[in-house]
Amino acid sequence: MVFRKATRQDVATIVKLLANDKLGQLRERYVDPLPEAYYDAFDKINADSNQELIVVEDEKGEMIGTLQLSFIQYLTYQGGIRAQIEAVRIREDQRGEGIGRQMMEWAIARARERNAHLLQLTTDKQRSEALRFYEKLGFKASHEGMKLSL
Repeated sequence: MVFRKATRQDVATIVKLLANDKLGQLRERYVDPLPEAYYDAFDKINADSNQELIVVEDEKGEMIGTLQLSFIQYLTYQGGIRAQIEAVRIREDQRGEGIGRQMMEWAIARARERNAHLLQLTTDKQRSEALRFYEKLGFKASHEGMKLSL
């Protein structure tokens, strides 16, 4: 597998991955042509050195997964860096092949490279399989998350 930074040409395939589940279908708009808002967001992510939008390719060069890492600098933990992983998706025909584990291991190693002291994530409570997967990797439900829709 190859892990690389996403390019603008990858955006449509990434959105297709994001939209390919029950919850993603409710919030993404995978149509042709793709709404310009996705490209605008990509440009902002790409310009920010604390954001890494990653695609994962198989040996044929086909995209089989994606994830986004954000590095958050703060004053607590003596000026520590917290890494946050979002939008982890694997192409439907590749699920159950151990790719998710390899992606998470890559993300953990990348967070360490960037000197993060913590890697955090959130997953929807409706995604019970994802919760079990992250727990098997050593993630702990140490905090109660809250959101305010704006």
